[in-house]
Amino acid sequence: MELKSIKDAFDRVANKQKLSYTKTHEILQMLSQELDKALSVLQEPPPPPSQFDHNRSILADAKKTLTENSPLTQLEVTERELNVALTKYPKVLEKQLNSDVSKAYRTSVEFDTRVVNQIIANFFYRQGMFDIGDSFLAEAGDESECTTRESFVEMHQIVEAMEKRRELGLALNWATLNSEKLKQSRSDLEMKLHSLRFLEIAKDQSSQEAINYARKHFPVHADSSLHEIQKLTCSLLWRNRNLEHSPYSELLSPSRWNDAVRELTRQYCNLLGESSESALSTAVTAGTQALPVLLKYMNVMAASKKLDWQSMEQLPVAVELSEEFQFHSVFVCPVSKEQASDENPPMMMPCGHVLCKQTINKMSKNGAKSSFKCPYCPTDVDISRCRQLHF
Repeated sequence: MELKSIKDAFDRVANKQKLSYTKTHEILQMLSQELDKALSVLQEPPPPPSQFDHNRSILADAKKTLTENSPLTQLEVTERELNVALTKYPKVLEKQLNSDVSKAYRTSVEFDTRVVNQIIANFFYRQGMFDIGDSFLAEAGDESECTTRESFVEMHQIVEAMEKRRELGLALNWATLNSEKLKQSRSDLEMKLHSLRFLEIAKDQSSQEAINYARKHFPVHADSSLHEIQKLTCSLLWRNRNLEHSPYSELLSPSRWNDAVRELTRQYCNLLGESSESALSTAVTAGTQALPVLLKYMNVMAASKKLDWQSMEQLPVAVELSEEFQFHSVFVCPVSKEQASDENPPMMMPCGHVLCKQTINKMSKNGAKSSFKCPYCPTDVDISRCRQLHF
């Protein structure tokens, strides 16, 4: 899917529409001015000898001016150009937005319907749409309840309290109960929440109350958040002034609440053994990146009778996904283009370049040659000095 081609075609239509509108407005302005001019002259007292001849002369001049400007011809030209662009745009969409995705679908893949239903329901629960998730499972005939439902109910209660009511009680209680686990994952969520609570106390109560709160909760986080603690305590000096225009105005930014909510959601899912994004969102988003490449390849190779997409064990073409979809290290041999495996591991040569083991074997004629030329530099590679890499 070439989004750039679609955008270019859309921009052409938009530009032609703007040009047509501007031209139409100019012509209407010109017609209005000419008619007003002729009307104002007609309303003046006519000079002798004949009013009829005078009026006819004025109308003839107006007609001549309109004929010379050819307003209808100008409108037809701009409208024609707009219609051409509008006619081509659906063709571009039809060509680029291939609605038939069945070519890239493998019928040989078996799906566990129950697992798929649970993934979809899990997505709704993550979004806080519990009624929809329950209805989906009921209509799908899946009587088993999603195991994470109740946990997500609690998570959304905490998030809703923070986002809608600016209440931190539930969040702080949860963070305190899971303090050790949060430390193990090196999360600063607890400190984020205590910072927000400290600022609330400083605003609504007194500096002394805020200091007492800091003495109780901040020392545990001194090693990892000393700079943050220093900013918070120094901000008390501006409590009776205008903190918004102080060096610590960033402490009042709404983004701090948003960051805390995001971190809480991420850590909550992490402690549940879930990823921060639902499996459904990940699969759909990654699929939108991979599908255009596969469709393009299948369209090119449609005429080849040797292509058997259903029986392939690996993707027939390289698919580049965004960094967020790279969950583990993968090495593809730059010579054979094959992905490394336990049977065909990556091997680093003395020169620093890396090839798969089978490629090295082929280049050394299965060990018949003790050395060979590196395909990427003029170094002679000694097979005995090649070392396996572990990702």
